[in-house]
Amino acid sequence: MESANRVHQAPNRVQRVTAAMVASLAGVSTATVSLVANGKTQGRVSEDNISRVRKAIAELGYVVDGIGSSLAKGVSSIVILVAPDISNPFFAKVIAGVRESLGSDYQLLLSVTDAGEFPRADDVRRLLALRPAGLLVDAPSAAFLEELSVAGPLVLLDAPGLESYAPSVNLDVAHGARELAAHLADSGHKRVAYMDSVTGTATFEVRRAAFLDEAHARGISVADAHIISTTIDVGAAAAAFAAWPDWQRAGVTAVVCGTDTHAYGVLQEARVAGVRIPEELAVAGFDDLPYSATSNPSLTVCVHLPATPLGLKAGKQLRGLMEGRELEQPQLTLESSLVVRGSTGVGSGLVW
Repeated sequence: MESANRVHQAPNRVQRVTAAMVASLAGVSTATVSLVANGKTQGRVSEDNISRVRKAIAELGYVVDGIGSSLAKGVSSIVILVAPDISNPFFAKVIAGVRESLGSDYQLLLSVTDAGEFPRADDVRRLLALRPAGLLVDAPSAAFLEELSVAGPLVLLDAPGLESYAPSVNLDVAHGARELAAHLADSGHKRVAYMDSVTGTATFEVRRAAFLDEAHARGISVADAHIISTTIDVGAAAAAFAAWPDWQRAGVTAVVCGTDTHAYGVLQEARVAGVRIPEELAVAGFDDLPYSATSNPSLTVCVHLPATPLGLKAGKQLRGLMEGRELEQPQLTLESSLVVRGSTGVGSGLVW
């Protein structure tokens, strides 16, 4: 019977020492304990009470609850980064830049979804219950920002055309897309296909629109039937390239991809199908990920997008807002460049 009772007994737990317990032992208020524990006693707490509180803290082993303390002040040390398609290697470099700029003073919390989906405003609002110090949103849409409606420190990353919503750090994606269209026209291409992302965020809309406008102006045809969208995934892009026989019959000689990841899928499936790159088909991407320079053939990219500097700049901007500083330049744009390589038939590494 005694053994059975022991089985059903709740395990012993170490009792958490609270400020109230310290206050009781020291004979002061919990407010006084808080002032002493947080080093805010000057002109507010007598030396005698300071001594008694410190003695009680040492005796009981009291430790300040950092999270509770920060929430009591209305804000935590958490920074939330909202990003689509975390599987895209580009975002890993952005996150590294953000993490470096925030340092050890803040904890970075990621809000991400499956490939091809953007985090919902409702989901992000639930995270706001943590009272984050600030919010970073990477590659958003206007609809998402309007639905989210955040009042605290907010910085947007890679959000062209959405500068009116919040301070932002953008990439000059339109310039690179136009340069690529000019490059393909100068190389003699007349019919081109375009492989886009399904996320529908502003950055992909801008790069697609800029490329199509410049292509049209330079006499390149991009038929609606030759514009397809997939998740940012090598396998999905490879599967979408099954449309190649139809494109070939229509005279398509180049495919432009919204990301390097899409382009890797096209290159992979082209090799399987025996399509010669660039002799039969030119391929271009958009990011300049590390593998792009060493793929076979090396990948021409619309824009070298400086992902790590993007994260660094955005984190620095947000940190300024969180610390109450006025931003000298609320809107920043990072330069980008066309990098022409072997997948469009030109020697490796030529930067336009």
